[in-house]
Amino acid sequence: MILTPETIRPIINCYSNYIENYMKARAAAMKLDDSIGFLINRTGRRVTQLLSNRLASSEVTTEQWSVLARLCEEEGISQKDLAVRVSKDQTNVTRILDQLERKGLVVRQVNPEDRRSYLPRVTEMGRSVYEAVAPLEEEAVSLVTEDLSPSELSALKELLNRIAANASKHLGDKLD
Repeated sequence: MILTPETIRPIINCYSNYIENYMKARAAAMKLDDSIGFLINRTGRRVTQLLSNRLASSEVTTEQWSVLARLCEEEGISQKDLAVRVSKDQTNVTRILDQLERKGLVVRQVNPEDRRSYLPRVTEMGRSVYEAVAPLEEEAVSLVTEDLSPSELSALKELLNRIAANASKHLGDKLD
């Protein structure tokens, strides 16, 4: 067979139709409730809502809690590293730190090693709030994982961390 535009065109059309039909079938087979991204997002929102309900009577919001908890766990972390470690952009972390500072829960000091950056520190009052709120978070986590065995919970954490690491790798950023 001699390949000419006239002989190739039907082959290309056939292949194009095959690809188009394959993609339509694949799209039809993929339901939103089967999407890992959707499931992770929905779960995250529901857990955050539950935690928000638990924290309603406390001094902090869920956003503020993640920053305060990270600062209590990792003393001496820079504001820039804090943003990475709580998976928030620096603008949001600055806003949250402003709120925590107004409440007297944190103070920011100029970093002696780099005067352009700040080192947020938890105050005594901030530590007290952390100790009061930690059990509320533990309770919320217990509620949402109540029917998971310890091995399932461990596997879930490992899988979520691997998915986050893969996403970070493909985004070209570093994961906390």
